[in-house]
Amino acid sequence: MIQYKSTRGGDHLRTAASAVIKGIAEDRGLFVPDSIPALPFRPGEMVGRPYKEVAKAVIGAFFTDYTEEEIQACVDGAYDEKFEAEDIVPVVGAGDAFFLELYHGKTAAFKDMALSILPYLLTTAMKKEKEEKKIAILTATSGDTGKAALEGFADVPGTEIIVFYPSDGVSEVQKRQMTTQEGANTHVFGIRGNFDDAQTGVKQIFDDEAFNAALEQRGFRLSSANSINIGRLVPQVAYYVYGYIKLIEQGVIREGDPVNIVVPTGNFGNILASYYAGRMGIPVNRFICASNTNKVLTDFINTGEYNTGRPFHVTYSPSMDILISSNLERLLYHLSGSPEEVRKMMEKLAQEGHYSVSGAVREGMKPFWGGFADDEETLESVRGMYREHGYLMDTHTAVAYKVYEDYRAETGDLTPTLLASTASAYKFASSVNRALEMPEEADGFACVRALETETGVKVPSGLKDLDQKAVRHPAVIEKTALRQAIEDSLK
Repeated sequence: MIQYKSTRGGDHLRTAASAVIKGIAEDRGLFVPDSIPALPFRPGEMVGRPYKEVAKAVIGAFFTDYTEEEIQACVDGAYDEKFEAEDIVPVVGAGDAFFLELYHGKTAAFKDMALSILPYLLTTAMKKEKEEKKIAILTATSGDTGKAALEGFADVPGTEIIVFYPSDGVSEVQKRQMTTQEGANTHVFGIRGNFDDAQTGVKQIFDDEAFNAALEQRGFRLSSANSINIGRLVPQVAYYVYGYIKLIEQGVIREGDPVNIVVPTGNFGNILASYYAGRMGIPVNRFICASNTNKVLTDFINTGEYNTGRPFHVTYSPSMDILISSNLERLLYHLSGSPEEVRKMMEKLAQEGHYSVSGAVREGMKPFWGGFADDEETLESVRGMYREHGYLMDTHTAVAYKVYEDYRAETGDLTPTLLASTASAYKFASSVNRALEMPEEADGFACVRALETETGVKVPSGLKDLDQKAVRHPAVIEKTALRQAIEDSLK
């Protein structure tokens, strides 16, 4: 049985169910599996099989304390007609890459892939662990996680969901998605600050033993829907495995051929999932990490030093406007094998804002390649892909494609490449319209309508008529007021 332990040490092992409920370890570390399972099938054997079948096998390989029937029920509940693409995750060739389209769920972003199944994994875990307290899901979001978590947990029995987002750091469409969310157990707050402020505030609350004890006395236990929760991360592994299978199916590669994987990422969770897929047995030549102007990950991959002492930029790819990449801690653990080393690095980051890794870790990072695109390059990438190939990208996917072009130019590597397409262009319609040099519109919602008229690309149903929906969560609070907001929500 695979069990879960903290990246920062301790001998306490947990079942997957316990780790999913807990979210973050007692010592503030993140849960990691005590071993990475091998693929439970040969990729070629799964050609033509539906996404559910691949997801069930991959998730079941990690979460061995769940029964086969429990995993099946979770998968069946998650990956159904709420996804507008029949095959859940289409793989579409355009330009020099194959786009792994992860945005066909209810909120039109890749977070749906994991946050559609997390509520099922969590409620199943609560039954398995005989958890009687209500689970309060606490989430910081740079735009997409919040809506996907709200959608997944809305009116789920035994749960409350509280989301904090940077009030001026998300797109107009993203904000309206969250503030109009229905559900008696949903609570949404904008904060006057950036995503790192929200994420740091949430982590501090998880670390506050007195506050957590007081909530437990009132019948609540805190957990997370961010990718710090292993129940969020593991389902993401499945779509990289599926993407590889689809490339075999399409005749792009043969089983055993290597691929590159390109991921636009700020918090490092999505690219870490691809690394786990590689560790399971998918042959990956390069993991290409794409950043925007907040290029803390690019600099880290290229120098071995992680340093947050830099300006924070608000960009056209706001879901990546992040300087503290939480999931990098998991990679550091896997590469160093030393919880003590990880703990020291995380303490130094918290106290001094930077750390450097050992030679052994840098050696382990050799399969990673880092690059970034600034705002103008991002718009040029959107424009060039649409005009030359008729393929419409959102701004985050455009960052990834620009970085991939830079990688090819520098290395000459022509390995077939999967590129994670993380959101519908309509979530960032104002920026995409600007890229396509369309006339200015009155607001983001007018931009959505104009973009559909211009391109003929269908607007995802979850984004239609957002401006007609009533705002149910208008509150904007100071970044120091998260505890009070939680207390007010959990009554």
